[in-house]
Amino acid sequence: MELTVTREKLYRTATALALITVAYNLLEGAVSAWLGFDDESLALFGFGLDSFVEVVSGAGIWHMVRRQRVNPVQGNDLFERRALRITGGGFYLLAAGLIVSGIYDGYSGHEPITTLWGIVVACVSILTMWLLIHYKVKVGKALGSQAMLADAACTRVCLYLSVILLVSSAGYQLTGVGWLDAAGALGISWFCIKEGREALGKARGIPCGCSCNCG
Repeated sequence: MELTVTREKLYRTATALALITVAYNLLEGAVSAWLGFDDESLALFGFGLDSFVEVVSGAGIWHMVRRQRVNPVQGNDLFERRALRITGGGFYLLAAGLIVSGIYDGYSGHEPITTLWGIVVACVSILTMWLLIHYKVKVGKALGSQAMLADAACTRVCLYLSVILLVSSAGYQLTGVGWLDAAGALGISWFCIKEGREALGKARGIPCGCSCNCG
């Protein structure tokens, strides 16, 4: 009985972590996209759009946790496969837009008005992602859930994106070299392609190293 109560508590924690991830990505996406557009920072704008794509992925994770709570051995269901396909397609579209825009900005010599908010957003995101990774790994290990550990690994990718945003934003703020913002956007696009490929592969039942909805 005690073991059952402990596992139920862990699943409640996992559900809370999934909902926190969704809520944070919604907020981060709205703030980053608006500030990035206002400051003409492609890296920050792209970072915000990436957060919106992560919301769909987070919804799939939330659903997966609820499913595994009832039947831990069941594979991905229709909702999760659809979330994976939407996530993968969204990442590919975002990557394409960032690549085209990044190349154009670099070629035209476009410079953002400021990247100060990019630094602020990146620092907040790094701290938040680090905390989420810590608790997702803790819960995943306690439940013996490879899917939850894969979700933690995917959150780690979000942390890497935050680091890219921080480096490109701080680099521009310190040096005034305009192409650093475009380089940051291209760096984000590389991770978008990687995440998109893994999400679509998982939707087809292909094992992957880090899919946000590994089940």
